[in-house]
Amino acid sequence: MKMTKPLSSLLFVLLLVTCAFAADGKSVSYRSGDEAVQGILYTPAGKGPFPGIIVIHEYWGLNDWVKEQAAKLADQGYAALAIDLYRGKVGTTPEEAHEIMRGVPEDRAKRDLRAAFGFLASQPKVKKNRIAAIGWCMGGGYSLEVALEEPTLAADVINYGHLATDPEALEKINAPILGLFGGQDKGITPDDVHKFESLMKRLGKVIEVKIYDDAGHAFENPNNRTGYRAEDAADAWQRTLAFLADNLKK
Repeated sequence: MKMTKPLSSLLFVLLLVTCAFAADGKSVSYRSGDEAVQGILYTPAGKGPFPGIIVIHEYWGLNDWVKEQAAKLADQGYAALAIDLYRGKVGTTPEEAHEIMRGVPEDRAKRDLRAAFGFLASQPKVKKNRIAAIGWCMGGGYSLEVALEEPTLAADVINYGHLATDPEALEKINAPILGLFGGQDKGITPDDVHKFESLMKRLGKVIEVKIYDDAGHAFENPNNRTGYRAEDAADAWQRTLAFLADNLKK
């Protein structure tokens, strides 16, 4: 069958987009307490050192979409460590993902986050004072947890993640925060977001928040077939890149 010109042009564009992300991931192992945990480290080409980013997965686990985000960040000049809080498990249905998520001990997850920060900081090609965290959904909440636990964190991105409300805990945050949320999210409502933003500002923290009025939870992931919002996701990505560049590269 002869390919029409519009179709061939589209395939060519898709090929260019696919080839644009050249960062290769390398499986790495590091200590979290008495355990050896696994992650994937995506490093830009060149000598470095580079700013580092801890990349934290959704409740699905360390799947291909999260790996793609880490690779895209590496292509922007960051050493991106995609961590695995599930010890190799990946949910294939919402029910399975919820079950795996509920089985993760909170103290173990916090220990894993500290270990990921320490691992990145120990890498010769990573700038120790330019490490950020980013996460989506469950990972968004854990991204905030990194900011609560690591006083030297340089930047923090929360994509529709659970928000802390304790002023004493939030007082510990030194990193500037970017929060991206859906206005139709039933779990993390705009009211929750506004309260968090107001409290952070009263505490003198640096925070930028964007609520996408017509978007719900997980609107940035195209695998969310009913809730994906392409334009909002593209805007969120550009805001993320600008925020990271301002805080990690300048």
